Amino acid sequence: MKQVPAMMHEGFKLFESHAILRYLTYAFPRVADHWYPTALYRRAEVDSVLDWHHSNLRRGAVGLPLNPKAIAEDEKVLSTSLEKIESFWLQENGPYLLGSDQPSIEDLSLVCEIMQLEVLDEEDRDRILGPFP
Repeated sequence: MKQVPAMMHEGFKLFESHAILRYLTYAFPRVADHWYPTALYRRAEVDSVLDWHHSNLRRGAVGLPLNPKAIAEDEKVLSTSLEKIESFWLQENGPYLLGSDQPSIEDLSLVCEIMQLEVLDEEDRDRILGPFP
C-alpha cells in the first residue's frame, strides 16, 4: 500500500496505527494488560478514544493548509479537541486518559498526535497549546 505506519509480522502485513497497536496486543499476549485491557468496558473505552481521535484531534492537528480560512477552522477543531481531552477523556482520578493509573494504547495515540505540534514555531505552539498545560 506504500503508506506509514505499516508493519509486517511473520509475513502478515498490516496498516493503520490503531490496527497495529491492537494487533500487537493480540500477537504478544504477555504485554501488560493496561496497554489494551481485556476487561470489556475498559477496552470499549479505549476503543472509543481511538475512534474519536481520527475524526477529531487528527483533523485539527495535521497539515498546514495555505488557505487562511482553512487554517482558522482547523485551529478551532484542534482547540475544541484539546478541550474535550481535558474535560472528558482526562478524569481526575488518574494521570492518564480515562482516569487510568497506567498508560494504554489510547495514550500513545493521542500523545503522538499532539507531539506533532512541536514542529510549529514557539509563538504558534504556545498560542494553541498554552491553555492546555
